[in-house]
Amino acid sequence: MTPPAPIPLPDRGPAAATGLTPAQIVAELDRYIVGQQRAKRAVAIALRNRWRRQMLPAELRDEVAPKNIIMIGPTGVGKTEVARRLAKLAQAPFLKVEASKYTEVGYVGRDVESMVRDLTELAVTMVKGELMAEVRDKAERLAEDRLLDLLLPARSAEPFSSGSLEQVSPDASRESTLEKLRAQLRAGRLDERIVELETQQQAMPLVEVFSGQGMEEMGIQLKDMLSNIMPTRTKRRRVRVAEARRLLAHEEAQKLVDMEEVVAQAVRRVEDSGIIFLDELDKIAGRQGGGGHGGPDVSREGVQRDLLPIVEGSTVTTKYGAVRTDHVLFIAAGAFHVAKPSDLIPELQGRFPIRVELEPLTKEDFVRILTEPENALIRQYVELLRTERVTLRFLPEAVEAIAEIAMQVNASTENIGARRLYTIMERLLDEVSFGAPDMPGKELTIDAEYVRLRLADVSRDQDLSRYIL
Repeated sequence: MTPPAPIPLPDRGPAAATGLTPAQIVAELDRYIVGQQRAKRAVAIALRNRWRRQMLPAELRDEVAPKNIIMIGPTGVGKTEVARRLAKLAQAPFLKVEASKYTEVGYVGRDVESMVRDLTELAVTMVKGELMAEVRDKAERLAEDRLLDLLLPARSAEPFSSGSLEQVSPDASRESTLEKLRAQLRAGRLDERIVELETQQQAMPLVEVFSGQGMEEMGIQLKDMLSNIMPTRTKRRRVRVAEARRLLAHEEAQKLVDMEEVVAQAVRRVEDSGIIFLDELDKIAGRQGGGGHGGPDVSREGVQRDLLPIVEGSTVTTKYGAVRTDHVLFIAAGAFHVAKPSDLIPELQGRFPIRVELEPLTKEDFVRILTEPENALIRQYVELLRTERVTLRFLPEAVEAIAEIAMQVNASTENIGARRLYTIMERLLDEVSFGAPDMPGKELTIDAEYVRLRLADVSRDQDLSRYIL
């Protein structure tokens, strides 16, 4: 089956993708993710609702809260991929965190508010990159001028010459000399020449990273504070012209970008379109009164209560200022084999009104995963080996055999879903990948017999499968 063609996004800035209709969003997700239509529909509606909220009058806009989602399903069925592709489609700040790495206040571990700080940091990097791309042309022109000043200092008694380049006389006017050098620079004829470059570096003191409750966050905040007050120092480096041009262009682009505008845009983007993917939510499900567990289990309900204000909507202090989480979209996921969503505290359950069950993958799904998406696994291996001038062809019967063995191993050992295909493909093509540099121009056809021969021992021996696949 041919994957659907890409959908052209409206050219109205990073948030324009949220103007896509739910059907268009699902069609875009179908290009990379097989099946799971219910999950795709749920996230498509959530993304479209963000666009709808922006169209509301200001007095009503802040009253509309995002409808957070819990995706329930075994590992390897596409929960993370759905959320990640959605964020990429929306060009929104996206952070994936594991709920099990947070601990209740009073225990050693990470503070739940750190997820908002991390998301804000990602948004600042994203916005800064976008604004630097906008000024790239101007930055490259400025870098070119600085590089020409290095190549032709203002007071030069020596003619500029190179064995492979035309000589430029110092008697010529500086303007005409610079233009000749500029033409040679743009043609790449000066790329290997060495220049001495001055770069700015911040003189940062050595700061020890503290350990213990809250100490890690304190150490990070101390570094951030010092970075704003410490002076910069100049470092001289000898580099090739091509590298100097890249370094200078980056430095000039940073000078052209207004960091106050970057921070303002980043905070707005987090507050209006940020997405936090809370994985392994089932690992913190469970009530203290249910079984009198000790050890790590004691903090489970505490973590839920610490998460509650973040999910409900609160203001978190970051080094970029206060960030509100009222309209951040939270997508939680978990296998929920032992615990159930109803084991979460009622207040947290109420903040995740949408629950979607993802379906276990079938053999037919595995066949489609191997062949249909734009980033299909078989296509990846074919293109990787093409770089060694080795042509690899998979017959349909081979794809069927790979899917069948993946299902068998998942059934007899741990079911890790589509991730099983990665280990099977690596095992299948181990010899080919190893020997590819020594057989340029060779064509290899993978059929069902080759698949069964290469994977016979693993698929037959369940104990061996536990260790290899």
